[in-house]
Amino acid sequence: MPTREERTLKLVKGTGGTVTRRRAVVRRIPRAEEDPVELLGRLDEEPVLDSPPGRPRPPQWSTLVACAALALALVAAVLGGYRWYGDRALDKAHESALAAARQTAVNFVSVSASSVDRDLQRIVAGATGEFRDEFVRGQAQVRAAIVENKVESAGTVLRAGLISGDRRSAVVLVAVDATVKNLKAPEGRPSHYRIQVDVTRDGGAWLVSRLQFVG
Repeated sequence: MPTREERTLKLVKGTGGTVTRRRAVVRRIPRAEEDPVELLGRLDEEPVLDSPPGRPRPPQWSTLVACAALALALVAAVLGGYRWYGDRALDKAHESALAAARQTAVNFVSVSASSVDRDLQRIVAGATGEFRDEFVRGQAQVRAAIVENKVESAGTVLRAGLISGDRRSAVVLVAVDATVKNLKAPEGRPSHYRIQVDVTRDGGAWLVSRLQFVG
């Protein structure tokens, strides 16, 4: 048995006549009376062999960096998609709010004594909140005035613009031209209105929560 660590080279002859060198490490089995400090020092000087086959190696830095970059790319893609979805949803909300305000403004100035009940009900159906409650309370007086004066009014929207808004509510300014006939103007007279319409999303519909003439 060797008395110290030995490193030897053994020659191994292959099947094709090729000589292969193989490193062999022989370690001395320590004796009971050896100094532990000396033994540990000698062991530290011995070569460290590669991990045996089948044992996983620790991940390399290049692999960790690649995984981190992939994770960041995925996060950026998710955030970008979420931002795009939010912007698209806001644009659709603004479009729906504008359409509801335009239609309500037309409904409000387009009434006829011959179809007054249907016309007023159309206004009520597009209203919500305090505006709806107030209009319903005064609906009988409005109906009587339309019928008594034989009102015939038809309006068209010239333009409409969003003043402010989000996904749940919006304020829209609508410019409307109308031709109004009544007992005092049987031939009709042109009228121009500027109407501020506040709309609120109620379920899947945009309804008017406030309406006022501003010019």
